[in-house]
Amino acid sequence: MARSTEMASLEESFRKFAIYGDTKATGQEMNGKNWAKLCKDCKVTDGKSVTSTDVDIVFSKVKGKTARVINYEEFKKALEELAPKRFKDKSKEEAYEAICQLVAGKEPINVGVTKAKTVGAVERLTDTSKYTGSHKERFDESGKGKGKSGRENIVDTSGYVSAYKNAGTYDAKVKK
Repeated sequence: MARSTEMASLEESFRKFAIYGDTKATGQEMNGKNWAKLCKDCKVTDGKSVTSTDVDIVFSKVKGKTARVINYEEFKKALEELAPKRFKDKSKEEAYEAICQLVAGKEPINVGVTKAKTVGAVERLTDTSKYTGSHKERFDESGKGKGKSGRENIVDTSGYVSAYKNAGTYDAKVKK
């Protein structure tokens, strides 16, 4: 029972790494870049007994002559190739089980992913409280935009000159 669940989680890890970074990938085949990422993220490469060069050599050895990818069966063969190098003190079968336990259940780690920040100039430029002149008219006191009324001049059709102090008082004067 434990053996079949371990193989299922190993296959699941293979699929997760196979589709990593490729929107068109089906999860059936893994390229060399993702194989190297799997070995690095799952701590198969330790820098001493197994290096990134060893990982690349094993990938080239197990894939087909003209192929650029490996399937799940070739993936298991590649792990078998790396197991004795990684675990020198264990037998071949124990080393393979140990390397499978390293990989099983793991998924790609997103380290160094850039996140957007609003600091410095961007923060100053988007702070509506610091706007002056005609730009200030486009926002209310809370900093929310006024929409079309903030962008366009609304035409005053009252007949008075703009900014006339006694606008709208003509009718009151005529009735006297």
